[in-house]
Amino acid sequence: ARDEKYDVVLVDTAGRMQHNDTLMRELSKLVNTNRIDLVLFVGEALVGNDGVDQLTTFNRSLADLYVTSSTAAPRLIDGIILTKFDTIDDKVGAAISMVYSTGIPIVFLGVGQHYTDLKKMNVKTLIKTLLK
Repeated sequence: ARDEKYDVVLVDTAGRMQHNDTLMRELSKLVNTNRIDLVLFVGEALVGNDGVDQLTTFNRSLADLYVTSSTAAPRLIDGIILTKFDTIDDKVGAAISMVYSTGIPIVFLGVGQHYTDLKKMNVKTLIKTLLK
């Protein structure tokens, strides 16, 4: 990417399942060998509290499968993108649980099918949705 002068490179891990050790090892290696600036977990708001399990298991896998490299510590998840936020009802509480249980912030919310529907996280909007 540097040779081609790209500022941003997105890597899609193709739906790595958090309980598949082989795939998680590949993901950890990818993250830890490429000097990634930002690791974002993309999850669906529809899954409810299963999202907390997915997030914590992914993050734990990144730490547990960390292979010693030039970095002093493993790269863990920096933020959350929560998709399908516009289609949820009572499961919005899972978003709060994800942040509360991990300390990882929600950075963006997906509220539609287009790139313009990816919205920067706004606490007021989340609370408003929660209290509807």
